[in-house]
Amino acid sequence: MTEPGSAAFNGVVEGRQDVLVSELTVTEVVSALARRVRQGTVPRALARRVQHAIVAQLEAAVYERLELTSEVHRHAEHFLMTLSEVPLRAADALHLALATTARAASMASFDPRLAAAARSVGLVVYPV
Repeated sequence: MTEPGSAAFNGVVEGRQDVLVSELTVTEVVSALARRVRQGTVPRALARRVQHAIVAQLEAAVYERLELTSEVHRHAEHFLMTLSEVPLRAADALHLALATTARAASMASFDPRLAAAARSVGLVVYPV
């Protein structure tokens, strides 16, 4: 399953030991897959295989798991209230808060709004 920008993304994360992933990320990926299934552009069986592969990698500790704690929620709320130049949705603020509370130097995002917010708080965003 090839998405625009996926080759660039895979090139950035492949083989890295410091990739941080939250359950929120997994749920959002599954949401995007489900939308493609409803649109008829991705077979349900393929969507399920991708979902299971991502969860298996998370369970196998291929990625470092980030948790949605109360601290993360407070940081997200801070971003929602203070980043007035970039109107964030709640889920985007949570992604940003997860990255910053984990002291990440960068984050991956294909969403222009989230990427702009990440840059505004000093994160490098991939793919460029």
